[in-house]
Amino acid sequence: MTGQQPVEIDTSRPHPARMYDWYLGGKDNYPVDEEMGRQMLTLDPRVPVMARVNRAFMHRATRWLSRQGVRQFLDIGTGIPTEPNLHQVAQETTPDARVVYCDNDPIVLAHAAALLRGTPEGATEYLQADVRDPDAILDGARKILDLDRPVALSLIALLHFVSDEDGAHDLVRRLLAALPSGSYLVVTHATSDFTPEESRAATEKLKAAGVTLALRSREEFTRLFDGLDLVEPGVQVPHLWHPELGEPVSGQEDGVIPGYGAVARKP
Repeated sequence: MTGQQPVEIDTSRPHPARMYDWYLGGKDNYPVDEEMGRQMLTLDPRVPVMARVNRAFMHRATRWLSRQGVRQFLDIGTGIPTEPNLHQVAQETTPDARVVYCDNDPIVLAHAAALLRGTPEGATEYLQADVRDPDAILDGARKILDLDRPVALSLIALLHFVSDEDGAHDLVRRLLAALPSGSYLVVTHATSDFTPEESRAATEKLKAAGVTLALRSREEFTRLFDGLDLVEPGVQVPHLWHPELGEPVSGQEDGVIPGYGAVARKP
């Protein structure tokens, strides 16, 4: 594994990766993460469904990309391993697929060995780095991926934790600028378009706990794909993007899922 040296895990405030683990029923989280997770459930009890829907979108998008011949994946904001992981989905179709995972939470590093169990033909690597430092991510990724060949850049349920002040749109552009024609951008993102009051309350609760939540509109989300060719059906609520490529998530039919997902190709 490459990247920064591990640092002490901060259990004094919640972290999105550990909250996500709690929503998915995992055990790699702390009381502070569960407490904030329960507060989010009081605002919208479907949050765990949203987490599973995002995960299922990643599986379907990876299957679609693999069938298009994509053999390299850069997954930023990986989170705590939950099988099947992206490399398992990709290598099922393409055994020689190469995958680089990246996250900024040291607890993910502690479990990264689970991310590295791939096929003998393929390659997997883990970087501890932050999306706000794209140069460090790209430098690490180059050790495993050939950036002269197409790469799928996967940002699943990540960018809503990156503020406009941190330049979310610019960070995406900088990452894509290093990737060649034929690469893809894969994104899911939470929005307040459907649940404005609950979203406002969630943003305030998380901010008080030191967690940024930058919910974006459909228009703001779509701008992430400027200059790219959107794959049909374009920008969609995540569970409606190529549902035939996976199994439905229990509960996804109970009301709107307040988020967007899309895949686009770099010309």
